[in-house]
Amino acid sequence: MKPQLQAEQNPQPNHVVEPSAPAPQSVKVDGSLYFRIMRRFIMGFARLYFRIEFIGFENIPTAGGFIVAPNHQSFCDPFWVSIPFPYPLRYMTWDRFVYMPVLGHFIRSLGAFPVDIKKGDRTALRLSLEHIKNGGRLMVFPEGGRTKDGQTMPFKPGVIRLALDAKAPIIPATIVGGYEAYNAHHLFPRPRKVKVVYHPPIYIHLRQTEKDMKDFLSEQAAHLQSVVESGLKNKS
Repeated sequence: MKPQLQAEQNPQPNHVVEPSAPAPQSVKVDGSLYFRIMRRFIMGFARLYFRIEFIGFENIPTAGGFIVAPNHQSFCDPFWVSIPFPYPLRYMTWDRFVYMPVLGHFIRSLGAFPVDIKKGDRTALRLSLEHIKNGGRLMVFPEGGRTKDGQTMPFKPGVIRLALDAKAPIIPATIVGGYEAYNAHHLFPRPRKVKVVYHPPIYIHLRQTEKDMKDFLSEQAAHLQSVVESGLKNKS
């Protein structure tokens, strides 16, 4: 018999999760001077070039660690999702990009840290868990890679496991129009409208033993995907 496991979506958009420890230096409210300058630059460019729009940012908790889980359509996704946040969002990035001479320095400054996608980087996962437990905020792309055809790929259960271990909520986020603006087949981004929708937090609760943990993780990953995909139904 399956254990009684439950995932709850918080009906109160402004629910506050108290941090288990003081927020680390990397998540100061205003960020570094360099971060603030780059954030303003990216915001200005995104508004002019992509006519970017943000919906539901009031759903973001005002305290404590959490995970932002968007769909993955473009190289620009981390920047688009991060723009409204007044502090850096840490996010895993293919180590090949993190160590590039110019681009690497740029994305590290905005919160990226390397992960070996071929081997599966346990160190990166451990650091992610510690970061969230210390009140940090992390962006994770549950698909594991960019879509090649515009369709959302199946969400991997790792983000659910991470949320359980960290005892932190997941903020589903939907990127609309990102594939049309700059997908894996484009050499340069195109001036298409992009919209980011931030959904109410999802709180994952484990109430019994882990007898059917694999099934539970898969079920909740599918639920998370359904919430993210709900934002794609109306692209206007």
